Amino acid sequence: MRILVTGGSGRLGESVVQGLLQAGHDVVSVDLRAPTRHREHWFAADLTVVDEASWALARVRPDAVVHLAAIAVPFSRPEREILRTNTALAYNVCRSALDAGAGTVVVASSPTVVGYGAPTGWAPSYLPIDETHPVRPWNAYGLSKLMAEHVMRMFTAQAGDRMRLAAIRPCYVIAEDEWAGAPTQQGHTVRERLDDPALAAGSLFNYVDARDAADFVEVLLRRAEDVPNGETFFVGAADALAREPLAELLPRYHPGTTGIADVLAGTGSAFSNANAERLLGWKPERSWRTELR
Repeated sequence: MRILVTGGSGRLGESVVQGLLQAGHDVVSVDLRAPTRHREHWFAADLTVVDEASWALARVRPDAVVHLAAIAVPFSRPEREILRTNTALAYNVCRSALDAGAGTVVVASSPTVVGYGAPTGWAPSYLPIDETHPVRPWNAYGLSKLMAEHVMRMFTAQAGDRMRLAAIRPCYVIAEDEWAGAPTQQGHTVRERLDDPALAAGSLFNYVDARDAADFVEVLLRRAEDVPNGETFFVGAADALAREPLAELLPRYHPGTTGIADVLAGTGSAFSNANAERLLGWKPERSWRTELR
């Protein structure tokens, strides 16, 4: 396939570009910032501008689009800017993809849509959390990702069989160099997050190796016709980023999980990949136990 990856210079984007190239696809990356790898496959465009998004999609004429471009860190910019930017990006890319004749669009959302970490308190309705769990974002980033899912569903209803769409909620992305000590998205190393459970407790200790997320995207693109149009997927590691079982850790940091967390066996994750496994046969291959150096 000819695939356009928006946000291809980001933490997840570079791994997705790499994985798709390794799988034999013709990949083009668009981002305001140049990537560290595969620069020959990249060009710059501001996709928040409608005409520029239309130009970028018309230039590439992709079979599929993987939309990762976004302000990726909560509170890294003013709240209004995060909401406006991420929502506009989702709409412009989906609209331009449909106009350009793309057959498949994958939109990146986030587990933050469920609302963990809310300052007024939050507890899951059940564990492990899956795609049917209630959503209650409490900041502009989480809301912008929920809006991206709604944009995806709107175009599913609008385009019908002309375009296959899906949303993915990748867990806390850990790139390959971060296993060797490079700072993660929040500035801590992976080892620091393991040594101090409080650092990862807010996000319920979720994570995913960027290469596993890239593998999932490739499988989803190949098998888009096999899943319901407009489907949503959690994409995470099979275990938690913690040395202790979550049945013990979660009640310590989230009192509302007392009793609910008992269903989590051993070091299992608070987020479920069951939908991805059921519909696509995908399972993560990597864990902090196999990758940390």
